[in-house]
Amino acid sequence: MFDWITSLIDGMGAFGVALLMFLENVFPPIPSELIMPLAGFNAARGDMSLWLVIVSGSIGSLAGAYLWYWMARKIGFDRVCSLSHKHGRWLSISPDELDRANGWFDRHKGSAVLIGRLIPTVRTLISVPAGVRRMHRGKFLAYSAVGTFAWTTALTMAGYWLESGYDVVSAWLDPVSTAVVVGLVAIYVWRVATYNRRNPQEASGEAEETS
Repeated sequence: MFDWITSLIDGMGAFGVALLMFLENVFPPIPSELIMPLAGFNAARGDMSLWLVIVSGSIGSLAGAYLWYWMARKIGFDRVCSLSHKHGRWLSISPDELDRANGWFDRHKGSAVLIGRLIPTVRTLISVPAGVRRMHRGKFLAYSAVGTFAWTTALTMAGYWLESGYDVVSAWLDPVSTAVVVGLVAIYVWRVATYNRRNPQEASGEAEETS
């Protein structure tokens, strides 16, 4: 993954950074924690403009977040609840958990989006309740933009300041990115495996339907 990200940034420049950050939001196992520091390394070496790196990364990330928001808004709350009821085990979320998540979002709204954009994995998922609960598009984009710009800037500057230690950092960034992917898969498998224990009522409903 490290080599692929590096080659894309080197070959496509700012557009490559934007594309990678868009994909990172659509497919979370591509970590921004790897993309933006590498782009920051390039900026420190003079291969790219620092501000262009930050702006392009922010635009790509925001576009990915908006895609999830748009899809969730189109699907709507009722259809999401129906999917959760029918396929909750494989989606790893039950209707009750979905209700609690939406209740939490309703209480926090804008701050949930802004802070969520600063938390790995949550950065992508926060767009779904925002879309399902039909948060105002302008507010969603405004809060997302602030959080996205802050996150992207922090990661880019980390790479920029660590430019002199590029060889050292590159040696551990790839294992870290692999660990993120493995961790996400492990969490999903755990949630599927423990679905009955976490949601006994839903599990009994599944048993009645199959009997």
